[in-house]
Parts: sequence; structure tokens; C-alpha cells
Amino acid sequence: MRVLLVEDDAGVAEALTQGLRGSGWTVRHAATGRAALEALDDGTDGRTDLVLLDMGLPDHDGLWVCARIRERSDVAVVALTARRAEASVVAALRAGVDDYVVKPYSLAVLLARMEAVVRRSGGRAAPAPAVDAGFSLDVEARRVRTADGEVALTAKEAELLAALLRQAGRPVTRAALMEEVWDTTWIGASRTLDVHVGTLRAKLGADVVETVRGVGYRLVPRGER
Repeated sequence: MRVLLVEDDAGVAEALTQGLRGSGWTVRHAATGRAALEALDDGTDGRTDLVLLDMGLPDHDGLWVCARIRERSDVAVVALTARRAEASVVAALRAGVDDYVVKPYSLAVLLARMEAVVRRSGGRAAPAPAVDAGFSLDVEARRVRTADGEVALTAKEAELLAALLRQAGRPVTRAALMEEVWDTTWIGASRTLDVHVGTLRAKLGADVVETVRGVGYRLVPRGER
């Protein structure tokens, strides 16, 4: 998916860009509010799925930029800011941001919030390309169908596998999986995630779910096994 990162600090922008690209995002950077609006208007690199908007830009206040974005598009917007006051959060939400992340933040939590916003945005996000997993999943029936037969899953195993399938072979952060499947980003829940990945590997094959060091997990397409 494509993200427009609007950040005037070159060091922060470079570090964020590397982290986002390492997690499967295509990143375009703008250092000012005006450049961000121009990037959204030209559309030369395709549809933008999400805007990461620093609220303290050198040319325009983030609230003004967000309002101008809303005049142009319904693209998902996540505000990045050091402003913690309740009034600042309310003002940003009223200006049209979809979520509000206060600095300092971890990359894992930011990625989870981004992915949650894109899920909630529904039709605004570009659909993930299809992936040949080598099986079909029926989440409601909690069953996987393979060439060799059917495999029964628990409810959480089915939800976890569905979350990995939706990313079409891209890495998914631990935080994003915990938020989507267990509705939490609490780090203590990560052991539960590991256990469920282990049971999926036992039922479907050790090479079906790959550990991506420092990020999370990835469903391995059949052609890569």
C-alpha cells in the first residue's frame, strides 16, 4: 500500500521511510504542507492509501493541511504530533484526521494504527493482490481446505490466518496482528500470538507462516515454499 509521509525533519523522515518500506509500504515523502497537497493532486505514483501527517510543519499548521486534504480526498489521515492536550486531539479529529499518534511512539504501534485505519476506511484502501496460498480458508466454518482434505481450526487460528492472507504475502507486524485478532496492542499478548502461529504451523506445515525478524509474521505463498 502507498503512504504519503509529510514530515519536515529529514532525519525522522529517513528513519520512518526505512521502517515503513521494510514493512511492505510504498513511501512518498513531502517536507511541507504545500508539497503534500501537490503530491496528492498530481497522482503520478498511483492512489495514496494513507497520509502520515506531522502537525508541526514549517509552512502551514497541520490542521490547515488536513482541512485542505479533506477538500480534495477521503484518503485516510494519521496525525503525528507532540501535542498531548485534549483540545489538540479534538481539534485534529474535527479537522478530519482518522487517528492521532503522539510522539514519541514505537514503529510497531504506528504500523498497527496505520493498518487499523486502512481497514476501517473500507473502500478507500487499494485491495491487496490475490495470493496463491495453496489452500482456501472458510473463517466462519473455521476450516482450511487443501488438496489433501480439510483441516479444522479454532476461531482465533482462523482469524489469524485470515489476517495474514489479507496482506497477500507481505510482512504483518506483531502489533497489527494482536490488534486485529485480539483487539489489543498490549505487549503481554505477544506470547499468545506466538502460540497460535505455532499451532497453525503444526496443522498446515512449518513453512506456511514465516517469522520476519524485528517485524512479525508473513504468509508464504505456495510458489515460495
